[in-house]
Amino acid sequence: MLFQFDQDIANAARRGRCLRCRSVVHSARYRRKPRGRLCRLADEHDWRFSFCCSRDGCRKRKTPPSLRFLGPKVYLAAMIVVIAIMREGPTAGRMRRLSALVSVNRRTVERWRRWWAESFTATPFWQIARAQLMPPVDQSRLPAALVERFSGALREQLVALLRFIGPVTGGAGMQAP
Repeated sequence: MLFQFDQDIANAARRGRCLRCRSVVHSARYRRKPRGRLCRLADEHDWRFSFCCSRDGCRKRKTPPSLRFLGPKVYLAAMIVVIAIMREGPTAGRMRRLSALVSVNRRTVERWRRWWAESFTATPFWQIARAQLMPPVDQSRLPAALVERFSGALREQLVALLRFIGPVTGGAGMQAP
């Protein structure tokens, strides 16, 4: 499902033109080696949609937002969100289960939690987006506090969160020109 959403976002981006020179863009997707999968997926799921300006001398890259990949992070975005939500933190028992399930270690989980608490909250995206959320989101509880803002079953809440933070997942070319 997330692949289809990414494909739809990429199709819309492809219809657009280069953000710098307004020339057409060509496919410039690139292979990722995503970690954190719970099942085997077809090879098409390893590709990050991206585009490149067709004009020589420009070649500006245009990487649309993604619901599958959280910027350059190697683990799948959904896994980063779900694991970072662990309210009581990564206890020894939880870490053993996570390591067996998705091969993630305690340092990585702590790095994700710091990313949500420090890096994400410092982004221009969050500085603007948080003003739209009333009452204010408790930043010390991210991403759980954001997931709770969306309705539906947990799966629907997770997809809504991934859509919401989409602007953070695109390349610099997706920002305002």
